[in-house]
Amino acid sequence: MSDSDGEEIRRRRAAGVHTASLDHGELAPSGGAHAADALPESLNIHVDLPPAPRPEMPEDEVAVAIDDVAVNPGTVVGADSSTTSVEVITPALAGAGYRGAVRRDPSPYSALLASDASKLRRERVSTDTGSHVAVVDVPAEPHVPAELPETSESLTADRLIDLNRTTRPAPQGGFNRFLYEATLHLVNLGDSARVRAHKAMSARIQKRFEGGARFVPVLTRKGGVGKTTITTLLGMALADARDDRVIAIDANPDRGTLAERVDRQTRETVRDVVTKASSIGGYTDFSRFVSRDETRLDILASDTDPTLSEAFDDNDYNVVAGLAARYYSLVLTDCGTGIVHSVMRATLQRADSIVVVSGGSVDEARLASETLTWLEANGFGELVRNAIVAINLATQGTHLVKVDEIEAHFQSRVREIVRIPYDPQLAAGSVVNWHELRPVTQHAARELAALVVEGLPAERGH
Repeated sequence: MSDSDGEEIRRRRAAGVHTASLDHGELAPSGGAHAADALPESLNIHVDLPPAPRPEMPEDEVAVAIDDVAVNPGTVVGADSSTTSVEVITPALAGAGYRGAVRRDPSPYSALLASDASKLRRERVSTDTGSHVAVVDVPAEPHVPAELPETSESLTADRLIDLNRTTRPAPQGGFNRFLYEATLHLVNLGDSARVRAHKAMSARIQKRFEGGARFVPVLTRKGGVGKTTITTLLGMALADARDDRVIAIDANPDRGTLAERVDRQTRETVRDVVTKASSIGGYTDFSRFVSRDETRLDILASDTDPTLSEAFDDNDYNVVAGLAARYYSLVLTDCGTGIVHSVMRATLQRADSIVVVSGGSVDEARLASETLTWLEANGFGELVRNAIVAINLATQGTHLVKVDEIEAHFQSRVREIVRIPYDPQLAAGSVVNWHELRPVTQHAARELAALVVEGLPAERGH
């Protein structure tokens, strides 16, 4: 309604002229009591009709149609030619709303404006004799706590213990440790940047899993690119940082050498596990078939007899993998070169993620890429997109090629790429001592482990 219309209404009302034609929202007949009766019962409206002139409403109030306060669209309003206008004033509700009896006041506006208007809904009824206000009960909104109650797990040592000279752990690494000792523990700068980075990567590797073991095959179509070396490094990095059990299974049908990378403590192989599976009732029984290194990585050797190796098929692998899944959180599989071998398909069907190994030469990189193509063509496209490519820089020809270009190629196909640098201990092809590896080699292996773990599902339905 425009300002000119409002002025016209006030002029006519002052003169005692009926103003229904200029008001909005028509209801049936003339009296204020009739107007109240026409409203839905849910509004709980009580109307006082004192003979008071209509005062001016505050400018900041908002007028809305009666429909906005739950008038039934199907309600039929009287069709009398004499109509009464109802204007609903609905300020924004606040807090818990208004409870209690309807307020009645011979001066409706004066009492209402003195109250907390944000908690009330007001109905202004215009009649032939004047304009009056009814104050309506507003249901209280349900009380919602600002925050949920904390559980006991929230009371951590980091939260409750105030770190000071006596409670802060001794720093690790270089100068910070020296200064701590030289000042008789008075100056504690905390861990060095290198130590903090090491701990941060350990935290990534230590991701917890629910719902059974996770399987990670290490594979490629070409032999001699370092699958066994990468499997060993990955397994040691995982076992060294994690508290749960990690096992690497040599599933190479062509006489694998994974067990030769640790001090071998048993002559048992995957064939013995298959043969004696019915007698394995717990981890103690299973542990006599594996060799364990200083990082607590367990390794299950392949058959040394080539004729027996050929007999190791997908059913045998499933028996071994099923037992390993009972006692280990992470199961690595060092796959053979025969990618179409039945063991390979059983391995891939269990895989949660894969590591594809590439050498640093042209043909090694091409064959690794062809491995990805074969996987995509055989229904393992999701594994390819989540794969890690490990580029072994210890292979021949690496110094002659542009490794950056090899990385650029694989970045378009897989999730991550990691370079594994040359290390004299790895080049010997014998027992690997984790703590004697060069720091840069350890860092690369740990980065590979962290990336693999981050690609594994944290939870899995049973």
